[in-house]
Amino acid sequence: MTKRDETSLPTARRWVIFVAIPGILILLALGSWQVHRLMWKNEANEFRQNRANSEAVALPEMVEDAAAMLYRPVWLEGRFQHQHETYLAARSYNSNPGYHVITPFERSDGGFVLVNRGWVPLDHKDPTTRGAGQIEGVVRIEGFLTGGNVPGWMTPDNVPEENFWYWIDLPSLYGHAGLEPRDYLIDAGATANPGGYPIGGQTKTELRNEHLQYIVIWYALAACLGMITYLMLRNAGRRARQTETEKGS
Repeated sequence: MTKRDETSLPTARRWVIFVAIPGILILLALGSWQVHRLMWKNEANEFRQNRANSEAVALPEMVEDAAAMLYRPVWLEGRFQHQHETYLAARSYNSNPGYHVITPFERSDGGFVLVNRGWVPLDHKDPTTRGAGQIEGVVRIEGFLTGGNVPGWMTPDNVPEENFWYWIDLPSLYGHAGLEPRDYLIDAGATANPGGYPIGGQTKTELRNEHLQYIVIWYALAACLGMITYLMLRNAGRRARQTETEKGS
């Protein structure tokens, strides 16, 4: 009988107490939390999609509660102030890199609002390369009311002095354009612009939803840990019985 045989069962029991049970409980808790997140995300996406598919309404002159109108289709009339357009970097369209063009819009009923007109490729950032799309005069636009966003930990800082932005910081964007800050902007719809650029319809109403994958991962890890523990206990029990048999013989 080896020393390993003598200590195998106590070792297995310590594994169960200090590793297996806490580990399985933690993994099951993580899986259950992801189930909760999946249900919340599905409900949020359904709500956003239903709202985005509703009929467009005239954008009120004063939006009292922008959060209550997020992703609501709206329309408004006025003139673009192309000379004050700004650029959101690191934006892609069909896997092609480019920018989103944000332009102040002077409303016919008074006031200004920023409009995300859509995507342009890297070589069309300069407005002179897309002159046909720099629409003049009074126009009616339709789009979605959207808000700002919170930068991720890897998102670079905005560079307002160079008119270069990586994330939508509404107070800074409105301030850069010399406008009274608002807590929303308008994402232009998919109606084609003359000359093809900018390409509107860039609003992402659906939240990224990968929770089902994480549910499978956490529960599968819990099952694997349970199986490993079972095999360890079974083998330890066999060795213990074999040891007892050898002692008795």
